[in-house]
Amino acid sequence: MGLQNSKQLFKHAIENNYAIGAFNFVNLETLSAILDAATELNSPVIVQCSTGAIKYAGIKEIAAMVQAKADNLQVILNLDHGKTFEDCKNAIDNGFTNVMIDASSLPFEENIALTKQVVEYAHSKNVTVEAELGVLAGVEDEVSASSDDAKYTNPQQAKEFVERTGVDSLAIAIGTSHGTHKFAGEAKLRFDILEQIEALLPGFPLVLHGASSIPQDMVKLAEQYGAKLKGANGIPEEMLQVATTKHNVVKVNVDSDLRIAFTAGIREILNTKPETVDLRDYLKQGKKYVTEVVKNKMISVFNSAHKA
Repeated sequence: MGLQNSKQLFKHAIENNYAIGAFNFVNLETLSAILDAATELNSPVIVQCSTGAIKYAGIKEIAAMVQAKADNLQVILNLDHGKTFEDCKNAIDNGFTNVMIDASSLPFEENIALTKQVVEYAHSKNVTVEAELGVLAGVEDEVSASSDDAKYTNPQQAKEFVERTGVDSLAIAIGTSHGTHKFAGEAKLRFDILEQIEALLPGFPLVLHGASSIPQDMVKLAEQYGAKLKGANGIPEEMLQVATTKHNVVKVNVDSDLRIAFTAGIREILNTKPETVDLRDYLKQGKKYVTEVVKNKMISVFNSAHKA
């Protein structure tokens, strides 16, 4: 076990009707919380960093932390939303086992050209590649798009894109969005588009970004201790269950859920123990809540527990 690329893990997930959670981390505490859940549940897991997290923590430090903790687990270390060939090459050269090149905001032919360049380099290093077609609305870390810019993935273009780039997995836009406020009204995912893509790309690994559920118990806890998250909402877990257990969605990105859980734990301790100046007191509480959220995803949403 240890660090792996996505090829065999995604194949196993499709064959056994589950998905692998892709959880963003920015420091040792959030990484440890995610891997603690994976260890307890014997679940494969994807840990991932955006370019913003890499700027914050350092790419060599990130890779070393994951490598030190991944020995007895099935772990993919993924670059989330690389924007340039250089972003992806830097991650590959520093030990990442999967990279996402996000050229979805570019014209179709430019997206193909850049993705193909990344695929050729990555595959020469035994690294797998995710790309994106279609544009998600919302803001998270260094990724942003207005609702006017958002557009669903075109199924015919998805088929052509995969065939021409040789990419290993594809992030599609079917109604998810980045950030903590995903829907102004009723939540809706375009399962009809998902089914059309699957018909054209049978057995091909698909990915959902912007798929946090925004657990309301963590929202309420964070707000109880001063957070301002009014109206925060996410993708209903029931919808994600359908996507991951009845379709070929094998990777689901989760970031906002973990941010809220970690923030709730820190706020709770700083409010209930105002005398503490021990960072471990509040970091441990944040870590505890992140682990709880990740475990719930693995058991109740992604069906990945005991699949490693």
